[in-house]
Amino acid sequence: MDPISSDKIAELKRIIDGSSNIVFFGGAGVSTESGIPDFRSAGGLYSERVGNLSPEEILSHTFFVNHTEEFFAFYKSKMIYRDAKPNDAHVALARLEREGRLKAVITQNIDGLHQEAGSREVLELHGSVHRNYCMNCRRFHGLDHVLASEGVPRCEDCGGIVKPDVVLYEEALDMDILGRSRRYIEKADVMIVAGTSLRVYPAAGLVGFFGGRHLVLINKSPTPYDHAATLVIQDSIGKTLKACVE
Repeated sequence: MDPISSDKIAELKRIIDGSSNIVFFGGAGVSTESGIPDFRSAGGLYSERVGNLSPEEILSHTFFVNHTEEFFAFYKSKMIYRDAKPNDAHVALARLEREGRLKAVITQNIDGLHQEAGSREVLELHGSVHRNYCMNCRRFHGLDHVLASEGVPRCEDCGGIVKPDVVLYEEALDMDILGRSRRYIEKADVMIVAGTSLRVYPAAGLVGFFGGRHLVLINKSPTPYDHAATLVIQDSIGKTLKACVE
């Protein structure tokens, strides 16, 4: 680690140690160190096309309704990483929560790795691959049921289509989760934002509700909020957070 990064790590540790009301807001970059590709970087999910279709088109509500089998073929092969494990960032955040410093993790990710690492208060803006519901009778089905299904997953009770509880393009975010996220952010003393470009709305707009003392940004590329941050770190999220809790 170079001297500048060491200075920033020390500053972040000081900020964390001085607060008992931290909120973490994370995007796809939080899970890349677990082997899950992000979306917009080179080699990310959005660089792939299926025929003449973009991932955004395939992961839309319209495509799900009209081409359900093709949707699930893409979803199961590109959106689920069953062997992924929590990385140092997930583990550090769970530790901060146990210590009473971190009040909530707000995430754009759907992989469930925060919970697997031990985080309890996790607000999933875009849902989770681990929750799946029958569109007809609303029976819950786990991820194993979806993965084991040939073609379109069907309900074991009524035969209805089982839809992942993830927010597709053209679908609205859950207003209750958005509202809870906003309240945590408004009350926070420190907000750590990591692994997100802060360019996708409405999720990115949540940062605008923060009025606390320290806004910390950890991302490998610049964001529109860099100018407003107390501290900007362009380095590994896992390495950075692990160093701050040790």
